[in-house]
Amino acid sequence: QVQLVESGGGLVQAGGSLRLSCTASGSIVNINAWSWYRQAPGKQRELVAVITSGGNTNYVDSVKGRFTISRDGAKNTVFLQMNSLKPEDTAVYYCKADVRTLRLRQDYWGQGTQVTVSS
Repeated sequence: QVQLVESGGGLVQAGGSLRLSCTASGSIVNINAWSWYRQAPGKQRELVAVITSGGNTNYVDSVKGRFTISRDGAKNTVFLQMNSLKPEDTAVYYCKADVRTLRLRQDYWGQGTQVTVSS
C-alpha cells in the first residue's frame, strides 16, 4: 500500500508565496512522475505541473513563471513553490504519483490541501 500526504496549504494575500509538499510512503520501488492538480469550487480538476523521474517539467500556461515543481527522490517527496499568487489560484491542490511497487504500477493521490489567496 502506498500513501501520499500533503502539507503546506493555507491562506495568503495576493502576491504572496506558499510551498506545498507531498511525501509518498509504502512499498515503493520507484516513482516515475509526480503531478500537482488543483480544483476550484464549481470547476473541473486541472493539471498544474508535472515532473518526470528524469527531471523534465511542464506547467499549465496560467502558472508558468510563478510556480516551480521540484522533487527529492531520496525522500519520495515533491514540492510546488508558488510565488506571485493570485486570487484565481484559490483551489484545493492535489498531488499525484505514478508509482511502481513490486506488484504493479499505478497512480496514487494525496488527500488535498486548501490554498486560499485573498485579494
